[in-house]
Amino acid sequence: MADSNFDIIVIGAGPGGYVAAIRAAQLGLKTAVVEREHLGGICLNWGCIPTKALLRSAEVYRNMHHAKEYGLSCEKPSFDLDAVIQRSRGVSKQLAGGVGHLLKKNKVTVINGEAKFDGPKKINVEGKDKGTYIAKHYIIATGARARSLPGLEADGKVVWDYKKAMTPDKMPKSIVVVGSGAIGIEFASFYHTMGADVTVVEIMSQIMPVEDKDVATLAQKMMTKDGMKILTEAKVANLKRNADNVVVTIETKDGKKQELTVDRVISAVGVIGNTEGLGLETTKVKVDRNVIGTDEYSRTDEPGIYAIGDVAGPPMLAHKAEHEGVICVEKIADVKNVHPLDPRKIPGCTYCHPQVASVGLTEAKAKEAGYDIKVGKFSFIGNGKAVALGEAEGLVKTVFDTKTGELLGAHMVGTEVTELIQGFVVAMGLETTEEDLMHTVFPHPTLSEMMHESVLDAYGRAIHF
Repeated sequence: MADSNFDIIVIGAGPGGYVAAIRAAQLGLKTAVVEREHLGGICLNWGCIPTKALLRSAEVYRNMHHAKEYGLSCEKPSFDLDAVIQRSRGVSKQLAGGVGHLLKKNKVTVINGEAKFDGPKKINVEGKDKGTYIAKHYIIATGARARSLPGLEADGKVVWDYKKAMTPDKMPKSIVVVGSGAIGIEFASFYHTMGADVTVVEIMSQIMPVEDKDVATLAQKMMTKDGMKILTEAKVANLKRNADNVVVTIETKDGKKQELTVDRVISAVGVIGNTEGLGLETTKVKVDRNVIGTDEYSRTDEPGIYAIGDVAGPPMLAHKAEHEGVICVEKIADVKNVHPLDPRKIPGCTYCHPQVASVGLTEAKAKEAGYDIKVGKFSFIGNGKAVALGEAEGLVKTVFDTKTGELLGAHMVGTEVTELIQGFVVAMGLETTEEDLMHTVFPHPTLSEMMHESVLDAYGRAIHF
């Protein structure tokens, strides 16, 4: 390429990378982004977006089976697996094209290839746009990949990683999902809804270990009531891979073992940052267990090199990466009043059935931190909109600092809670107190009224429960 000198080069065009590049260009910085595979990264092509498309198909299919409860008729619901997958891939393709359009619109140069530092001042790119490129600032946004445990390595046949789980050639009749974080539980939810016999194996004492215990417990109760099998405090001790099935040996905390023969196993034991092959050893950038060390403005120990998103450590969420990218670039551009990202105000969403969403401290974490707290809870059964929707199971929970009235955390399980949580995120961002929330008017009839009632309950003032 003719152009090889830039103000900023972003390495990786996932959510963090392409957003950082666009914001840099908006601020008048000559910007390039290096991408080795897909614009939009794993999130858009193989993560957040296509899985939500699959889960939407599952949600509609679930509703078809419950049509009679709404006075409707839908005889013998069925699905075309190839069409479900094609829709998911089509959504990703459409949005990836949108990212390309946005980069072009903002005059960001796209360098196709794989970047490697040759000292702290330049990178060499191998691939379509091979060459040496120089910038005043480099932002590493290389994301993460699926973690692989010994014995659980994906083979693309009977043991799947997330890519294969999104593009199966046939619908398995039975599956073991190893890991119940967001990735594992979403795949478990999809396959269970589509008719597979699903068993989830989780080594911790609760599913979705980062979530509040009350929320995780209710989610597990709802899932098992629906027919999913969940084993906590358990691990996969051995896999015997056959031509078209797997014999899974599961060992519980007390040492008891059981064998399950299933069609497929999905390994969902977390992700690990992509730090290899970047040439970071030629710089002062520090890497610890595939996490690049940064300060609150994403600066590494090497002046002029920054890291954002998954590669900079948890929480490994697309929206965290995007926000970090904007903060990083604005700090580089010397924009006034740039504030660091507060990790306690980053929401987390899991799009299983039932949905789970949260922000801030759990009840247990708040107590560990030494807060004297007030806790409010409100069940979906007390909400008119939830009952009208036929979705009357769920919970909204809030945690407050008794001394100041500060909202420390909010935790939800139930239909559409991934859309509700942002109300509490905004409240925390504005340092809203319990009094402000109690005096806020929530529209009726909406699910959001449960947010209000949960706050009221923390102070003994709940009306509808």
